[in-house]
Amino acid sequence: MNFIDATDLRDAVRSRNVKASDAVAATLAKAKAANAKLNAFHEILEEDAMRQAKAVDDAIAAGRDPGPMAGVPVAVKDNIATREGRTTCSSRMLEHYRSPFDATCIERLRAAGAVVMGKTNMDEFAMGSSSEHCAWGPVKNPWDITRVPGGSSGGSAAAAAAGICGVALGSDTGGSIRQPASLCGCVGFKPTYGRVSRYGLVAFGSSLDQIGPLTQSVRDAALTYAAMAGVDRRDSTSAQLAVEDPVASLEQPIAGLRIGVPAQYISDANDPQVNALVRESLERLKAQGASIVPVELPLTDVGISTYYVIAPAEASANLARFDGIRYGHRAPARPGQSLDDLYAESRGQGFGPEVQRRIMLGTYVLSAGYYDAYYGRALKVRRLIKAEFDRAFAGCDVIAGPASATPAFRAGGMTDPLQMYLCDVYTVNTNIAGIPGISVPIGFMKQDGASLPVGLHLQAPAMADATLLRAARMVERLHPEAAVRPAI
Repeated sequence: MNFIDATDLRDAVRSRNVKASDAVAATLAKAKAANAKLNAFHEILEEDAMRQAKAVDDAIAAGRDPGPMAGVPVAVKDNIATREGRTTCSSRMLEHYRSPFDATCIERLRAAGAVVMGKTNMDEFAMGSSSEHCAWGPVKNPWDITRVPGGSSGGSAAAAAAGICGVALGSDTGGSIRQPASLCGCVGFKPTYGRVSRYGLVAFGSSLDQIGPLTQSVRDAALTYAAMAGVDRRDSTSAQLAVEDPVASLEQPIAGLRIGVPAQYISDANDPQVNALVRESLERLKAQGASIVPVELPLTDVGISTYYVIAPAEASANLARFDGIRYGHRAPARPGQSLDDLYAESRGQGFGPEVQRRIMLGTYVLSAGYYDAYYGRALKVRRLIKAEFDRAFAGCDVIAGPASATPAFRAGGMTDPLQMYLCDVYTVNTNIAGIPGISVPIGFMKQDGASLPVGLHLQAPAMADATLLRAARMVERLHPEAAVRPAI
């Protein structure tokens, strides 16, 4: 069972070579053993997972179709609602919250036969790029536990990369799936905005958030996406378009694949080894018949400042409900205490420093006298960024570059918030433009005696998710050396 991917496990369960209950029991044992080192899980749902696995075995024994993800254990980022366990967003504010319903993506995965086996640790309310801002302690990188796994979906990335489970769910507001996938050495896929329902996702930036999978292979990402994607009447931003099956055509290489490479992505600001691995990957693709097309994305650097106006503004509005009265942690009442004081103390105790920082920033840019100067201007730049991608895609099928400018950095090694925000320089514009993106492992670099994974970031036009997954599979086939897993 070590490092078997979700597709192979599904096939083994459906063919009765492996019982779902045995596979899930092995996964739970791995999760408990590895979690002592990685802190990837906030909660392991052992009893519930075994009950779900038995239901899959019973369906197979009765001759019923167990579903396209039969018996596949799935770890779930702790900002996605599940009936089992708690949904805390790794925050004291929601420490005891239990959801009465499943998110749409969880409903669909269960219907496909998948087994929810645990809730993964994350940056509080998905605000961070290192998974150090967690109420339950930081997550560790499985390649080097002195380093961060990236964020905010660090627990899911660590679980997938370490082979604990074949599939983990994350959310991506500005790179929170793809950046940790690159730093941990797994596949991280952010679908087009609106392709996967956000119903049941605790909102950070409502116009940017998207749920997606972190997996051990591209085919597992395609399998999971196919099970989750589609119209949902409970999500007003759900795209009213049929979903192209990404699995059926996944193994067919794209003839004459045109890869756009912006000069802004192969920057001197990147670690030289990251640039070298990206260039080598592009050369391998070129040798297989792909063409490299120079493109220009001059607003790449502007994306960070645009994102850190729009996302905190939306967070300020979304998190206003967590005040200790309507939702969330309530501070102990004091005699003579005013309502304003109760709000302030409840939010001060419930929210960590990074969440407080972004709420204050968002409230400021939305305030009277500053709205037009900051938020209104950021929305105009957002349109320019989308138009810039549209022009670039007129001459190429996908755009390629590094998912992260650096490998995983030391835990506690980045204390300046502005420096941390720059970790997402190559990923935020994907969310701003609403297009799909994926990080695929392409190899390892050496730093201070450690061997650290590097990911290639691919982006495609909106709704071209199936094309993006096919291109990612082409990359994956050319990098068998990147398929190794860490020893935990």
